[in-house]
Amino acid sequence: MRGALEKLCRTYWRPLYAYIRREGYGVQDAQDLTQGFFSVLLEKDYLRHLHDQRGKFRSFLLTFLKHFLSDARNKAAAQKRGGGTTFVSLDDTSVEERCLEPALVLSPEQIFERRWAQTVLDEAVNRLRAEYASSGKEALFEQLKDFQPAKHGDLSYAEVAAQLGMTESAIKSAVHRLRLRHREILREEIAHTVTCPEEIDEEIRYLLTILSN
Repeated sequence: MRGALEKLCRTYWRPLYAYIRREGYGVQDAQDLTQGFFSVLLEKDYLRHLHDQRGKFRSFLLTFLKHFLSDARNKAAAQKRGGGTTFVSLDDTSVEERCLEPALVLSPEQIFERRWAQTVLDEAVNRLRAEYASSGKEALFEQLKDFQPAKHGDLSYAEVAAQLGMTESAIKSAVHRLRLRHREILREEIAHTVTCPEEIDEEIRYLLTILSN
Protein backbone atom coordinates (compact mmCIF):
# COMPACT_ATOMS: atom_id res chain seq x y z
CA MET A 1 0.00 0.00 0.00
CA ARG A 2 2.81 2.41 0.83
CA GLY A 3 4.37 1.77 -2.56
CA ALA A 4 1.09 2.59 -4.31
CA LEU A 5 0.75 5.84 -2.36
CA GLU A 6 4.33 6.81 -3.14
CA LYS A 7 3.56 6.28 -6.82
CA LEU A 8 0.57 8.62 -6.50
CA CYS A 9 2.78 11.26 -4.91
CA ARG A 10 5.26 11.04 -7.77
CA THR A 11 2.45 11.28 -10.29
CA TYR A 12 0.75 14.28 -8.72
CA TRP A 13 3.68 16.49 -7.70
CA ARG A 14 2.94 19.02 -10.45
CA PRO A 15 -0.27 20.43 -8.91
CA LEU A 16 1.50 20.81 -5.57
CA TYR A 17 4.45 22.56 -7.18
CA ALA A 18 2.07 24.88 -9.02
CA TYR A 19 0.34 25.74 -5.75
CA ILE A 20 3.64 26.59 -4.07
CA ARG A 21 4.75 28.77 -7.00
CA ARG A 22 1.41 30.62 -6.92
CA GLU A 23 2.00 31.27 -3.23
CA GLY A 24 4.90 33.48 -4.30
CA TYR A 25 7.92 31.20 -3.96
CA GLY A 26 10.68 31.30 -6.55
CA VAL A 27 11.55 28.32 -8.71
CA GLN A 28 14.37 26.97 -6.54
CA ASP A 29 12.49 27.46 -3.26
CA ALA A 30 9.38 25.86 -4.74
CA GLN A 31 11.39 22.86 -5.88
CA ASP A 32 13.02 22.50 -2.47
CA LEU A 33 9.67 22.80 -0.70
CA THR A 34 8.06 20.23 -2.98
CA GLN A 35 10.85 17.74 -2.28
CA GLY A 36 10.75 18.58 1.42
CA PHE A 37 7.00 18.13 1.59
CA PHE A 38 7.13 14.60 0.19
CA SER A 39 10.06 13.70 2.43
CA VAL A 40 8.16 14.79 5.55
CA LEU A 41 4.93 13.19 4.32
CA LEU A 42 6.59 9.80 4.03
CA GLU A 43 9.11 9.98 6.88
CA LYS A 44 6.36 10.79 9.40
CA ASP A 45 3.97 8.36 7.73
CA TYR A 46 1.24 10.98 7.37
CA LEU A 47 -0.20 8.89 4.55
CA ARG A 48 -1.61 6.48 7.11
CA HIS A 49 -4.22 9.12 7.97
CA LEU A 50 -5.71 8.70 4.53
CA HIS A 51 -7.04 5.31 5.58
CA ASP A 52 -8.67 6.72 8.70
CA GLN A 53 -11.07 9.10 6.96
CA ARG A 54 -13.38 9.43 4.01
CA GLY A 55 -12.10 11.88 1.48
CA LYS A 56 -10.13 12.46 -1.65
CA PHE A 57 -6.37 12.15 -2.04
CA ARG A 58 -6.46 15.53 -3.79
CA SER A 59 -7.92 17.29 -0.73
CA PHE A 60 -5.75 15.30 1.65
CA LEU A 61 -2.51 16.36 -0.04
CA LEU A 62 -3.50 20.01 -0.30
CA THR A 63 -4.44 20.16 3.39
CA PHE A 64 -1.10 18.71 4.46
CA LEU A 65 0.76 20.94 2.02
CA LYS A 66 -0.81 24.04 3.60
CA HIS A 67 0.26 22.84 7.05
CA PHE A 68 3.75 22.12 5.76
CA LEU A 69 4.14 25.59 4.23
CA SER A 70 2.82 27.21 7.38
CA ASP A 71 5.38 25.35 9.49
CA ALA A 72 8.12 26.26 7.02
CA ARG A 73 7.25 29.95 7.29
CA ASN A 74 6.98 29.89 11.06
CA LYS A 75 10.34 28.19 11.46
CA ALA A 76 11.95 30.13 8.58
CA ALA A 77 13.28 26.73 7.54
CA ALA A 78 14.22 27.21 3.91
CA GLN A 79 15.87 24.02 2.71
CA LYS A 80 19.20 24.50 0.93
CA ARG A 81 19.10 23.45 -2.68
CA GLY A 82 20.46 19.94 -3.10
CA GLY A 83 20.58 19.38 0.62
CA GLY A 84 17.53 17.17 0.93
CA THR A 85 16.27 13.91 -0.40
CA THR A 86 15.18 13.94 -4.01
CA PHE A 87 11.78 12.31 -4.02
CA VAL A 88 10.47 13.36 -7.42
CA SER A 89 12.13 14.56 -10.61
CA LEU A 90 11.35 18.23 -11.21
CA ASP A 91 12.92 18.43 -14.65
CA ASP A 92 9.66 18.88 -16.56
CA THR A 93 10.11 22.40 -17.92
CA SER A 94 6.56 22.50 -19.27
CA VAL A 95 5.30 22.56 -15.69
CA GLU A 96 6.90 25.94 -15.06
CA GLU A 97 5.27 27.35 -18.18
CA ARG A 98 1.82 26.11 -17.22
CA CYS A 99 1.71 26.54 -13.45
CA LEU A 100 1.62 30.34 -13.47
CA GLU A 101 -0.12 31.04 -16.76
CA PRO A 102 -3.52 31.92 -15.23
CA ALA A 103 -2.03 33.41 -12.06
CA LEU A 104 -3.78 36.76 -12.46
CA VAL A 105 -7.27 35.27 -12.26
CA LEU A 106 -6.91 32.03 -10.27
CA SER A 107 -6.13 31.48 -6.61
CA PRO A 108 -3.45 28.98 -5.52
CA GLU A 109 -6.22 26.49 -4.68
CA GLN A 110 -7.83 26.90 -8.10
CA ILE A 111 -4.50 26.46 -9.87
CA PHE A 112 -3.83 23.34 -7.80
CA GLU A 113 -7.19 21.83 -8.75
CA ARG A 114 -6.82 22.68 -12.46
CA ARG A 115 -3.35 21.11 -12.56
CA TRP A 116 -4.64 18.10 -10.63
CA ALA A 117 -7.52 17.61 -13.09
CA GLN A 118 -5.20 17.94 -16.08
CA THR A 119 -2.73 15.48 -14.56
CA VAL A 120 -5.49 12.89 -14.07
CA LEU A 121 -6.55 13.23 -17.71
CA ASP A 122 -2.94 13.16 -18.94
CA GLU A 123 -2.20 10.00 -16.97
CA ALA A 124 -5.24 8.28 -18.47
CA VAL A 125 -4.24 9.21 -22.02
CA ASN A 126 -0.62 8.19 -21.40
CA ARG A 127 -1.73 4.77 -20.16
CA LEU A 128 -4.03 4.38 -23.16
CA ARG A 129 -1.23 5.29 -25.57
CA ALA A 130 1.11 2.82 -23.84
CA GLU A 131 -1.44 0.02 -24.22
CA TYR A 132 -1.79 0.67 -27.94
CA ALA A 133 1.99 0.91 -28.33
CA SER A 134 2.55 -2.38 -26.51
CA SER A 135 0.29 -4.14 -29.02
CA GLY A 136 1.93 -2.47 -32.00
CA LYS A 137 -0.97 -0.09 -32.62
CA GLU A 138 0.56 3.25 -31.68
CA ALA A 139 0.00 4.63 -35.19
CA LEU A 140 -3.68 3.72 -34.90
CA PHE A 141 -3.89 5.47 -31.55
CA GLU A 142 -2.33 8.64 -32.91
CA GLN A 143 -4.95 8.74 -35.65
CA LEU A 144 -7.87 7.96 -33.37
CA LYS A 145 -6.98 10.02 -30.31
CA ASP A 146 -8.56 13.15 -31.77
CA PHE A 147 -11.88 11.33 -31.89
CA GLN A 148 -11.99 11.04 -28.10
CA PRO A 149 -15.02 12.61 -26.38
CA ALA A 150 -14.93 16.42 -26.29
CA LYS A 151 -12.23 16.43 -28.98
CA HIS A 152 -12.73 17.03 -32.69
CA GLY A 153 -10.05 16.12 -35.16
CA ASP A 154 -9.35 17.71 -38.50
CA LEU A 155 -10.05 14.49 -40.42
CA SER A 156 -13.29 12.62 -40.94
CA TYR A 157 -13.77 8.90 -40.27
CA ALA A 158 -13.56 8.27 -44.00
CA GLU A 159 -10.32 10.21 -44.36
CA VAL A 160 -8.67 8.38 -41.47
CA ALA A 161 -9.88 5.06 -42.87
CA ALA A 162 -8.28 5.89 -46.21
CA GLN A 163 -4.97 6.79 -44.55
CA LEU A 164 -4.86 3.56 -42.55
CA GLY A 165 -6.18 1.28 -45.27
CA MET A 166 -9.27 0.38 -43.25
CA THR A 167 -12.99 0.67 -43.85
CA GLU A 168 -14.94 3.56 -42.37
CA SER A 169 -16.99 1.04 -40.38
CA ALA A 170 -13.80 -0.45 -38.91
CA ILE A 171 -12.60 3.02 -37.88
CA LYS A 172 -15.89 3.77 -36.15
CA SER A 173 -15.64 0.49 -34.24
CA ALA A 174 -12.02 1.22 -33.29
CA VAL A 175 -12.98 4.68 -32.03
CA HIS A 176 -15.79 3.16 -29.98
CA ARG A 177 -13.37 0.68 -28.37
CA LEU A 178 -10.85 3.44 -27.70
CA ARG A 179 -13.48 5.58 -26.00
CA LEU A 180 -14.64 2.70 -23.82
CA ARG A 181 -11.11 1.84 -22.77
CA HIS A 182 -10.32 5.51 -22.14
CA ARG A 183 -13.31 5.75 -19.77
CA GLU A 184 -12.21 2.58 -17.98
CA ILE A 185 -8.68 3.87 -17.48
CA LEU A 186 -9.91 7.27 -16.34
CA ARG A 187 -12.11 5.60 -13.73
CA GLU A 188 -9.15 3.49 -12.60
CA GLU A 189 -7.01 6.62 -12.20
CA ILE A 190 -9.74 8.35 -10.21
CA ALA A 191 -10.27 5.24 -8.08
CA HIS A 192 -6.69 5.55 -6.85
CA THR A 193 -7.42 9.02 -5.49
CA VAL A 194 -10.71 8.48 -3.64
CA THR A 195 -11.52 6.28 -0.68
CA CYS A 196 -14.66 4.56 -1.97
CA PRO A 197 -16.07 3.62 -5.40
CA GLU A 198 -19.16 5.78 -4.83
CA GLU A 199 -16.99 8.88 -5.12
CA ILE A 200 -15.58 8.10 -8.58
CA ASP A 201 -18.37 9.57 -10.69
CA GLU A 202 -18.63 12.63 -8.47
CA GLU A 203 -14.90 13.26 -8.74
CA ILE A 204 -14.90 12.85 -12.52
CA ARG A 205 -17.72 15.35 -12.88
CA TYR A 206 -15.97 17.77 -10.54
CA LEU A 207 -12.63 17.62 -12.34
CA LEU A 208 -14.22 18.03 -15.77
CA THR A 209 -16.14 21.04 -14.46
CA ILE A 210 -12.91 22.58 -13.22
CA LEU A 211 -11.30 22.27 -16.65
CA SER A 212 -14.33 23.65 -18.44
CA ASN A 213 -14.42 26.85 -16.37
